[in-house]
Parts: sequence; structure tokens; C-alpha cells
Amino acid sequence: MKEDLLIVDAYNMIGNWPHLNKLKQANRLEDAREELLAELSEYKKYRDINMIVVFDAMYVPGNSKSFRKFDMEIVWTSKDQTADSYIEALAHRKQNRFTQVIVATSDQAEQWTIFAAGALRIPARELLRDVKRAKQEVDTEARKMTDKGEVFRHTPFDAKQLLELEKLRDKMMHDDQ
Repeated sequence: MKEDLLIVDAYNMIGNWPHLNKLKQANRLEDAREELLAELSEYKKYRDINMIVVFDAMYVPGNSKSFRKFDMEIVWTSKDQTADSYIEALAHRKQNRFTQVIVATSDQAEQWTIFAAGALRIPARELLRDVKRAKQEVDTEARKMTDKGEVFRHTPFDAKQLLELEKLRDKMMHDDQ
């Protein structure tokens, strides 16, 4: 089974997600970027998907940079490179028999290059719907568990990892005694 990699054209999302576009229009672009990253971070946890978020720095002075934030890779392109060209090259590099690349963009011209690489495309508005749907699913499950009297803990660890952490905690407790 292939592992999914979601590559997000950040400014495309900001321009197409109404609540983020309002921030941008109010000259609060930095807030829109941070809100986008926060929402994508939550989505990443809910869907357990690898993610790279690409910001177009073509008109921003300075060098390209890549760093991790919110357990995602954040990329700022170099000043002479568009996010589209960076994403297209990245999709060609990452798409293989082990990885299914999915590109979140509403740029119609970019989609043909993405498809040629074997990658999939999700439009900005569809990603927004899925982000909202994922949060609703988690909230609904939490309510169900709470109604049953169960304790709901949102954790980035799967059941096997939690078991290993529990064993480690028990070992540490015994070593202290």
C-alpha cells in the first residue's frame, strides 16, 4: 500500500479559503499563514498523512528555506522560483511506487503537470471541506466516547506506540524503586 504525501500550495489555499482570504484582504497575511499552518497541522493528525506546505517567496527577498513546524515540512521557494514550479518538480521526485503524491492546488495549469507525474490533485475548496470533515469526525467520536463515560485522549501516537511508552514508563517506575 502506498503512503500518501500531501503537498499544499499555501497561497492557493489562502486565496481560496474564505476565512483566510478575509485575513489576507485585511492586510493580515502573517495571521492567514499561521492559521493555515495550524489547521493543516490538526488535519495531519486526524488523517495521519505526511505533508509539505510550500509558500511562494518569488517576490520576497532572501534565500529559499525549509524547516519543520507543526510536524510538517514548510518550504519557502527561492526568490526566482514560483511555488508552482517547485511543487511540480517535487511531485516528479516524490511520486513512486511507494508514495502517492497528492497536490492541493486550484491552479488549473499546474494540474496537468501534476497528473503527468502520476500525482493526484485536490482543489483548495475540497481540501477545506475535508479539513472540516476530519475535525467533525474526531469531535463526534470524542462526544460518543465521553457519553459512554470513556476518557478521550487525542494523541499523535498509535496503539502500538502507546503500549511501548507504557512499558517504558513501567520500567522507569521499577528502576526508581
